[in-house]
Amino acid sequence: MSKKNKKSLPLLTNVHISDVAAEGKAIAKVDDLVIFVPFVVPDDVVDLQITKKRKNFAEARAINFVKYAEDRCNAVCEHFGVCGGCKWQILPYERQLFYKQKQVEDSLLRIGKIELPAVLPIVGSEQEYFYRNKLEFTFSNRKWLTNLDESEGIEANPKSMNGLGFHIPGMFDKVLDINKCWLQDDISNSIRNEIRRYALNNNLSFFDLRRQEGFLRTLMIRTASTGELMVLVVFFYDDKEQINNLLSYIKKMFPQITSLLYVVNRKANDTITDQKIELFDGREYIVEEMEGLRFKIGAKSFYQTNSRQAYNLYKVVRDFARIDDRMLVYDLYTGTGTIANFVARKAKKVIGIEYVPEAIEDAKENSAINGIVNTEFFAGDMKDVLSQSFVDYHGQPDVIITDPPRAGMHEDVIKTILLASAPRIVYVSCNPATQARDLQMLDADYKIVAVQPVDMFPHTHHVENVVLLEKRKTVFV
Repeated sequence: MSKKNKKSLPLLTNVHISDVAAEGKAIAKVDDLVIFVPFVVPDDVVDLQITKKRKNFAEARAINFVKYAEDRCNAVCEHFGVCGGCKWQILPYERQLFYKQKQVEDSLLRIGKIELPAVLPIVGSEQEYFYRNKLEFTFSNRKWLTNLDESEGIEANPKSMNGLGFHIPGMFDKVLDINKCWLQDDISNSIRNEIRRYALNNNLSFFDLRRQEGFLRTLMIRTASTGELMVLVVFFYDDKEQINNLLSYIKKMFPQITSLLYVVNRKANDTITDQKIELFDGREYIVEEMEGLRFKIGAKSFYQTNSRQAYNLYKVVRDFARIDDRMLVYDLYTGTGTIANFVARKAKKVIGIEYVPEAIEDAKENSAINGIVNTEFFAGDMKDVLSQSFVDYHGQPDVIITDPPRAGMHEDVIKTILLASAPRIVYVSCNPATQARDLQMLDADYKIVAVQPVDMFPHTHHVENVVLLEKRKTVFV
């Protein structure tokens, strides 16, 4: 868009914010135009600067608050409004839960267009803050400048442009230097800030994403309810002396770390799924516990990031499934087999399928650790593995549990589920919109009998939803 066009975008005054929208934004309506606005809440009255205009909608930012909504509260985080996370901090938690419940109901009705029972009250999180067990941070020599930084002329000093934190939304090479994050146990803040201090004091270079150069690349910190703690530092090149010095310092400063790891990643992207993990000190994994079960979590393992709320989520799944010791259960998108192992004690057998081979190996090991012998796991693309021949060979499931990624299930997977004709399906989703689309495809053969939202991520717009479907009775004419 040209500067001329930008200047011609209108300024709207005294606009009432009416509702919440996707991605943590809110909605205003002016005449027939729907406007999406970040960092406002319903019943705020604001002056808006339109930043982008399309035929049916616009985007805008609030440049002045005429009146604050009674529901509004103050954000606790100093980085609110710049960091891309926790956009709902300005809503009291009970109102967040209200809008998450509404989001689930609206998605299922508007997109799915299917008959629904009354949606059960959302299960809120015990912890509003410090609930995550995993955070990933990025080192960058292109720190996002705040107003304070600019007022102090910090850009004139190249060293002070180094930052360790989160990517600025829409800016792939800009990182907001984080002082305190309210999402993970405070030990995470201490470790991150100490590593940054050491790096600056010892002139270690922060990564330049544009030029693909620099020593320090990313940092991952994982905590467990058992008290175990994992720290993984990713470097761009292998400087053994500097790596040893930094990791030895971390080990000395934080003796509570039980798993200290590193990776040398020379690729153009930050993913480490195809990289070798090097053990510096401790064990290669940490252990999480849930209802007496122990789950081994490595650097590449997936585990629900809110440990306490994951337990509540899995209990809903198990209750909906109503499994007994005569039943064969299929657990689709099983990941590291957490749900599969969680329900296995009540089942005759559980079969788990997952795309990532390393996750399947973790699932098998988690079964072994817990002495569970009635699970079997298969790796491969779901639409290829879950075929009619697979069902014919392994048996018709009594219950199907499916927990797909945000994109939902492939159409071929849904077709095989329909052919498998399980009496019950329990569908867990982190995206009610794609869940609604999939439920519409299942609707001819299955009826929704229960819907249970679960809030895994306070202060964000994300919500998990569990739906129980039962096979419709065949009516003979």
